[in-house]
Amino acid sequence: MSDHSNTHYDLAVIGGGINGAGVARDAAGRGLKVLLCERDDLAQHTSSSSTKLIHGGLRYLEHLEFSLVRKALAEREILLRAAPHIISPLRFVMPHDTHLRPVWMIRLGLFFYDHLARRVTSPASRFIDLRRHPAGAALQTEFRDGFEYSDAWADDARLVVLNCVDAAQRGATILPRTECITVEREEELWNLRLQVKNGDMFEVTARAVVNAAGPWVERFLDERSPVRARHSVRLVKGSHIVVRKLFDHPYAYIFQNPDKRIVFAIPYEGDFTLIGTTDIEEHGNPSDVAIDAEETRYLCSMVNRYFQRSITSSDIVWSYSGVRPLLEDENS
Repeated sequence: MSDHSNTHYDLAVIGGGINGAGVARDAAGRGLKVLLCERDDLAQHTSSSSTKLIHGGLRYLEHLEFSLVRKALAEREILLRAAPHIISPLRFVMPHDTHLRPVWMIRLGLFFYDHLARRVTSPASRFIDLRRHPAGAALQTEFRDGFEYSDAWADDARLVVLNCVDAAQRGATILPRTECITVEREEELWNLRLQVKNGDMFEVTARAVVNAAGPWVERFLDERSPVRARHSVRLVKGSHIVVRKLFDHPYAYIFQNPDKRIVFAIPYEGDFTLIGTTDIEEHGNPSDVAIDAEETRYLCSMVNRYFQRSITSSDIVWSYSGVRPLLEDENS
């Protein structure tokens, strides 16, 4: 039996990804007694399967999501100042494809990107001549003009762990490899039945519960709690590939593609290039996701549209996939 048995908390957080870790840290910093439980390891699933970026969401400006982008840009500046040891500025180069978005649209988008939130650590965007810019040498010669703007790189899994470390230092109880089996309402409190990986079971109570179970958020409500969701979520798989480095400079690339999506090519671990991501509806078990042949073909073909050096599936040294839950708002 765990020493945590029959302990009462102000807040119980279910899920040890970045959302659960952030909630636990914030609540503990406000003086609440907090418990976080995670079935597996911290950041084991979606939160360690990202594109490793802290970005403001440039592409969302095309959908007029100004409020979302403003919040993301402001948060990016906060994170750059708060965690410079795991988050660092990164300059992106966007080659201009004359068959896709016009120059004026990109200029306007980058103007908003520069001014929607106060910039402290991030330099402004600028128009560049790829024939003279260091990032132009790796690209096909048809791309002569481009744009350069700021975002940030992050060690995604470590960011989760450090949020949990800070939460623990503020008094939170962090329990990885501890699964919430059931949540039940008992008068003014929630009763949580928890199981450790070794099979030990124990119960705690909490005044409030946050469901931060990521791709399992809806399944958890349906199978383990008396609460029913007002909205459903749809699951989207994003896959990445890693190849030997395709360029030898510190810039990252953002590529526009004919399907209106974008693909990043980012310097990774010194000797590699990280490429992603895809966007595929997922209907299986989020724990079992992996890149498929069509996603591999898509990423390789998108990269080959821009770089002089072509890649195939045989060049891939590693790949990974994650599933993110999106609110189903019944919008096509």
